[in-house]
Amino acid sequence: MNELEKKFSLEENSIPETTANAEVVTENVTAEFDNQSETDEEVAQGTRRYFEMEKADLLALMQEIVDSEGVNQHKEVNAIKQAYFAKRKAEIEEECRVFLENAAEGDVFSSTPDPDEARFKELLTVFKDKRTNYLAAEEQRRQDNLAKKLAIIEQLKALVEDIDNINLHFQQFQQLQQDFKAITDIPASAVSDTWKNYQLVVEQFYDRLKMNKELRDLDFKKNLEAKRVLVDEAKALAAEEDVVEAFKKLQALHDQWREIGPVAKELREDIWNEFKDASTVINKRHQDFFEARKEAEKANEDAKVALCEEIEAIAVDELKSFAAWDEATKKIIDAQERWKAVGYASKKVNNTLFARFRKACDDFFASKAEYYKSTKEAYASNLEKKTALCERAEALRECEDFNKAAEEIKELQAKWKKIGTVPRRQSDEIWQRFQTACNYFYEEKKKQYAAQRQEETANLAAKREVVAAIKALTADTDRKEAVKVVREMQAKWQTIGHVPFKQKDKLYAEYREALKVAYDMFDVKETRARMANFENQLNELKGDGNKLYRERERLMRALEQKRNELKTYENNMGFFSFSSKSGNSMLKDLERKTQKIKDDMAMIEQKINLLDSKMD
Repeated sequence: MNELEKKFSLEENSIPETTANAEVVTENVTAEFDNQSETDEEVAQGTRRYFEMEKADLLALMQEIVDSEGVNQHKEVNAIKQAYFAKRKAEIEEECRVFLENAAEGDVFSSTPDPDEARFKELLTVFKDKRTNYLAAEEQRRQDNLAKKLAIIEQLKALVEDIDNINLHFQQFQQLQQDFKAITDIPASAVSDTWKNYQLVVEQFYDRLKMNKELRDLDFKKNLEAKRVLVDEAKALAAEEDVVEAFKKLQALHDQWREIGPVAKELREDIWNEFKDASTVINKRHQDFFEARKEAEKANEDAKVALCEEIEAIAVDELKSFAAWDEATKKIIDAQERWKAVGYASKKVNNTLFARFRKACDDFFASKAEYYKSTKEAYASNLEKKTALCERAEALRECEDFNKAAEEIKELQAKWKKIGTVPRRQSDEIWQRFQTACNYFYEEKKKQYAAQRQEETANLAAKREVVAAIKALTADTDRKEAVKVVREMQAKWQTIGHVPFKQKDKLYAEYREALKVAYDMFDVKETRARMANFENQLNELKGDGNKLYRERERLMRALEQKRNELKTYENNMGFFSFSSKSGNSMLKDLERKTQKIKDDMAMIEQKINLLDSKMD
């Protein structure tokens, strides 16, 4: 760690107004709203949507919620808050990264103040206050409702105690029942006891009521019918596909059950047990559902931990080439795609795992950037060295001792091979310059082999005869015979040795043109079939720009590889002296391989041109 990094490390505690405070505010506000009833899936969906918005839009949306008095939008506020502070934190981290890259000794980091952050926190505070006041008012209303219900129960008890006039109180008793049922919202902790006290006093009233038995039985019958309906509905919930929705409906049925009066004493236990058994089925499904979800979250957690470990296991110190870094990058991108496919882990670890995964990815790409930077510096150094070799090779042209200069050229070529890669955009240019300088000596060397020239001249005549034989074919020639001739001439061409250097390209072009005419004339489908097949593949990819672009990149890499192979063969040919019969055979073999590479390059370039036309 250099002095600047040490200084920055010591000054990290001076940044609480930015990143540290953002985290504190995030934790405080999260604690405030996470107590509300909301599912992980709802929060996650909201967060994903708001993470796509800009901070200004999030601030405006927060202002709109506060202005609209939307105190029940706490889930949205929680998602907006997470998105806003995540973006703010990302901004500060980017500023820190840029600072570390450009800071000088003694510089102290200070993030750029966000003028909207204070306003956003103020809106969160306002919303919190409104929400707190709203919840307090709601709680007070429930307490008031509870007081009213308790007052009604006391009035019912007074009627029960007036045994002598209980018949006269029946209408008042029914009115009090209606009043009691009309009050529905009381504190959850008091629901059960309140209902039990109410049921007790109602049952006492009926037990003491001196009235016509038919009236009491009728009331019991109506209550029994209503409760049987609830029992049937509870049983039907067992077929509900949505387990959570079925559980909510069951709670509503229990609320209705409490509102219905008693049934005949001999039926009370049986009807309640039947309703309770149906409820047990739903409750068991609800419990199994959440246990299964817990297991799924545990499996997701294990999968995410495995992905974190997979990325962390990549040894960046062992990546010594662009290809190795590209391969590792593919693994990172694949892991990121698999991460997206994994569901949510439990709430307590999901965010922590994501932070761990993101850090592992960020560390990898930071190391990759550092490698590319250092490698480019090495490339620049290699370019300087190769430029110096070019200058020396060019200077040797003036050397009067040809043999000595030729030996030094070989030494320069050996040094060239030991020098590493140069920037791709300058690779061809510097290589052509060096090759041009070296070719001067190769040409001079070739002048010393007159006999070899005679053989090349004979080969030239033989190849021209091949071209002439192909051109001699006419449309009247029998197709089978013509194809046979073309095949024979192609085989003969491959057996003929080297021709004069200055004429080989022109002769080869003439040869290829003659073959093309023959192919077209007699529908010989080798190259054409390959191109037609390639064109069909491109038609299938039409409209998919990403796949077309990747295919073009693949072809460009293949073309570059062929170019490098061609340079290697041509360079090797300059190192050998082919004075013997075996040497001439090796030369022919190299020439055939060189020609094959050129054919492949022509085919690849034709494919690239066709692909470019499709992309346009």
